[in-house]
Amino acid sequence: MAAAAALPPLPPQFKSIQHHLRTAQELDKREPVVAYYCRLYAMQTGMKIDSKTPECRKFLSKLMDQLEAMKKQFGDNEAITQDIVGSAHVENYALKMFLYADNEDRAGQFHKNMIKSFYTASLLIDVLTVFGELSEENVQHRKYARWKAAYIHNCLKNGETPQPGPIGMEGESFDLEREEAGSSSLHSGTTQPTSSSTYEANNTPTTNFTGIHIPPGAHAPANTPAEVPHNTGISQSHAKKHTFIKEQIL
Repeated sequence: MAAAAALPPLPPQFKSIQHHLRTAQELDKREPVVAYYCRLYAMQTGMKIDSKTPECRKFLSKLMDQLEAMKKQFGDNEAITQDIVGSAHVENYALKMFLYADNEDRAGQFHKNMIKSFYTASLLIDVLTVFGELSEENVQHRKYARWKAAYIHNCLKNGETPQPGPIGMEGESFDLEREEAGSSSLHSGTTQPTSSSTYEANNTPTTNFTGIHIPPGAHAPANTPAEVPHNTGISQSHAKKHTFIKEQIL
């Protein structure tokens, strides 16, 4: 998708949303609905961070242009026009990413794509907050996926064998750009280096995650399209949200 014109350089204030925007870019062709909501999440989060300084206003304005272009292109898609359908679509895709990574983990198949799938699943659960408060289950899945991505990466980086499956959690973090650009300990993958950032899990409490129940054999490729429910009759227009946000910027 031509998600409108390219965005200006990311203001440092918006570092926390750079991977959500990167995920949107990666999913534009494969999962445009999910890409749309990644940008909407970034837009809403960016507004809360800084909508006043010139560089942030310019960035948010261009991001809004991308959202409006996508809405025009996919405006007849129920997953764009109806929040309940959109939420189910994003959640299903996030779960498939999580299940792919979790099955690889439990099988002892540790590699770059499964690490990225864990982390991307956590980002997409962030995105679900555009629809309202997260369920406790999704809060736990996000925490677990983000921690697993850092834990497995750091094990491979240090030449250690990760322990598969749910285990007690300890603080883990790593720098994405530095590690993706030069790590020889990971198997080859399709990930491209992104802007400097850190996978943060070091504020996650030490917790035993043996209580997370994943259906055995629920393997799904990370790029499997999510199933979207049919019309539920509940409609909430994002046009009003866009108009309100744009008024706040201008």
